[in-house]
Amino acid sequence: MNCIVLVIDVFPMNIPDVYKDKRFDPLVDEETNFKTKSILCMPIKTPTGRLIGVTQLVNKLDGTPFNKNDEHLFEAFAIFCGMGINNTQMYETAVRAMAKQRIAFECLSYHATAPADEAMRLKNMPIPTTQDYRLLEFGFSDFTLDDDDTLKASVRMFLDLNLLENFRIDYEVLCRWLLSVKKNYRNVTYHNWRHAFNVAQTMFCMFKTGQMDNVLNDMERLALIVGCLNKSPLADLYSTSTLEHHHFDQCIMILSTKGNDILSNLKPDEYETVIQLLESAILATDLALYFKSRGEFFNVVQEQKADWDSEHHRHLLRSMMMTAADVSAITKPWEVADLIASEFFEQGDMEKSQLKIKPIEMMDRDKKDKLPVMQVGFIDSICLPVYQAIAQVSTRLDPLLEGCKKNRQNWLYLAEQKNKQLVDECDKENESKDDNEINLKTKDNESPSKETTHSEKPGNCLTRELTPT
Repeated sequence: MNCIVLVIDVFPMNIPDVYKDKRFDPLVDEETNFKTKSILCMPIKTPTGRLIGVTQLVNKLDGTPFNKNDEHLFEAFAIFCGMGINNTQMYETAVRAMAKQRIAFECLSYHATAPADEAMRLKNMPIPTTQDYRLLEFGFSDFTLDDDDTLKASVRMFLDLNLLENFRIDYEVLCRWLLSVKKNYRNVTYHNWRHAFNVAQTMFCMFKTGQMDNVLNDMERLALIVGCLNKSPLADLYSTSTLEHHHFDQCIMILSTKGNDILSNLKPDEYETVIQLLESAILATDLALYFKSRGEFFNVVQEQKADWDSEHHRHLLRSMMMTAADVSAITKPWEVADLIASEFFEQGDMEKSQLKIKPIEMMDRDKKDKLPVMQVGFIDSICLPVYQAIAQVSTRLDPLLEGCKKNRQNWLYLAEQKNKQLVDECDKENESKDDNEINLKTKDNESPSKETTHSEKPGNCLTRELTPT
């Protein structure tokens, strides 16, 4: 009570004789039959200067007033108290936050995790061979596969890459993890589980058919396959790495959930390495990062200076492989590529009607006439360069490049046809206006004072080329 003055003054107080200080209240002494002679008070502050308490010394043992040396010692004690109290408060705040986070995580995990009985059902299913599913073909299509087949084919990829054996992955845990990953994809036309599955199949094909498994090690293959299955494709066209960070966080949440922890048997150093590779793989599909790093990769392979023992060169290679897998729909047979392009419009319709947002032009049905031109531009600026580069790493990856070139030719043909159609429509519109002008002049018995060229006539339709860039 006696040091209440410090709450107002907030600086040390050394009072040698309290009864000579009008701020002192003698009531305490009267009630306790105690004689207060001198007081030394110190404020207790946090490291940032926030007042959190006061402390005081009463009556020095030798009966003398408190001196400067006492003040310095007591000030050091008050600083120590401030640090201790502040750390305790911060710790309590962190504990409460962790408790809230744990509860939220458990709730999210419950909804994100597939039921155990579904995992057991998948575990008991026979797994067809790679040849049965044609997983080694770059022209692979999932059109004939149902959802169970996509899950079984995913299991087959893990088995054929020896990931279960090499990383001691429990088979039932793998099944439940795959089901949980599939469960967490939205039920939309394009950004869904099936596209993620196709991205993973392309990566698997690059490993096996393209023989990239001779370049990358087991941990790199594990991280890339897991990253492919946890990536919403082409989401990069909407945003920056913010969305990719979300995919990584979602991936870690599922991997950390009991029953889905396929990495639980890894050694600490293996786990740390795989997580770093996984984060790098998912972030690599951000097109902004792709444009940033592809120039260096292109130069390395074109000048034949690639050193696959160099971690930096391996990082560039993994990043380009993720992009190549992510946009691999453009390399598929034409009926597949064309169908996927059509599905873009359904995705755009949903975004307009449900999300009330304007889709990108490639998914906007109102701009469907521009789709062939946009597809050619997309191929030229993003797809073709990366496939040309990785084909130089391994000639066995040529089918990706050839498939991309064939689809470019198809889109270019459609763009030229659309351009010709627009020109014909403009010509017909101009001819119709010419006929109307002649009829009007004949009725008025007027003759044109001069001949006007086709391009000079007012109101003529101006043709515009849609030559792809």
